Amino acid sequence: MLRSVDLSDYMLRNPVTVTADENVFVAINLIVEEKVSGVCVVDSGGTLLGVLSELDCLRAILGATYNEHGDVGNVADYMTKEVDCCELHADLVDVAADMIKKGHRRRPVLDHGKLVGQITCRKLLSVVSQFSHSKS
Repeated sequence: MLRSVDLSDYMLRNPVTVTADENVFVAINLIVEEKVSGVCVVDSGGTLLGVLSELDCLRAILGATYNEHGDVGNVADYMTKEVDCCELHADLVDVAADMIKKGHRRRPVLDHGKLVGQITCRKLLSVVSQFSHSKS
């Protein structure tokens, strides 16, 4: 079925991004509008700084609610900084296996340290579906 495939052929190009100094509500609006489960956090040069997930956003909102202050804060305050990434031409099967092992729903794709894409569980399922239909 699916033994080895170059990740660059199947990754999502131009993932949804925000900067670390953006307000969390900017990220929330992007997550809702773009129908994604999280956004990549980059600097002005496209270097990946972290990832902000739906759960990170909920944590920010609940924290502001419990502390009874209206300011939720910036993306930098809630993003996950230690992020597993993969390289542009990684093996799709290896990446999928590692995502399952670590319980990750998405993985940023880097090319020479710059964010160029993202692979997600949904995209991986789409790839498997394409392969299974082509074999029938």
